Amino acid sequence: MNKSDLLEQVTTPIDSPAFAAAKVRFHNRDFMNITYRTDHAALMNILPEPLEPIDDLVKFEFINMPDSDGLGAYAEIGQVIPVTFNGKEGEFYLSMYVNSPEAIASGREVAAFPKKLADTSIYLDNDVLVGKLSYSQLPVAVATMGYNYYPLDFEAAKAEITKPSYRLNIMRNYDYSPRILELTESTITDVQIKGAWDSPAKLQLFEHVMAPVADLPVREIVKAQHIIADLTLPQPHKVYDYLAED
Repeated sequence: MNKSDLLEQVTTPIDSPAFAAAKVRFHNRDFMNITYRTDHAALMNILPEPLEPIDDLVKFEFINMPDSDGLGAYAEIGQVIPVTFNGKEGEFYLSMYVNSPEAIASGREVAAFPKKLADTSIYLDNDVLVGKLSYSQLPVAVATMGYNYYPLDFEAAKAEITKPSYRLNIMRNYDYSPRILELTESTITDVQIKGAWDSPAKLQLFEHVMAPVADLPVREIVKAQHIIADLTLPQPHKVYDYLAED
């Protein structure tokens, strides 16, 4: 394989890439989002500068993706921090736990999503939506939400899932010195809301050394929403370079 051929490759292995070179369009993406208030000191200990928190809030996203171009069906659960960056409101993705190796590889390599492998599930249990996150068979998070209690305005739902997303991109040289250390941003596009509701919810977090979501403890549930939508994830762009000279 010559150099020009290699330049066409998206990732390794070159004879069987870890993920497809496809723009991912999500169909019937099912969000179960619970926003809660946490401890200020714990939040400031983990939130990277220059981001600033909004009212000590954290959002737990339980997302079921039954039909994703190039990736198929999978589920992921993320811990997200509402923030401001240069005066603009957005969300910092602290951690994402995913049950698909292909989605992990593409998310980390192509879009700087902080993904790890874990057991994730979102399902309807009679009149309750249930979200579960387990790591090596141990429970890490369990959420319950009343099923579709109060209709949510579609424009409000769209605004909820199209806030700018901030992620860290960290890559090391072979001697472990910093090669890339930057803050990236992207925003979901081409959104079609298919259903949206406000509902009561509860969220339990459990201590786990490899999935430390409980380091941001639940002090008060602020809101909970169930949103179903088609959407596209665009590529991120750099908005802050930690290695640049001041």
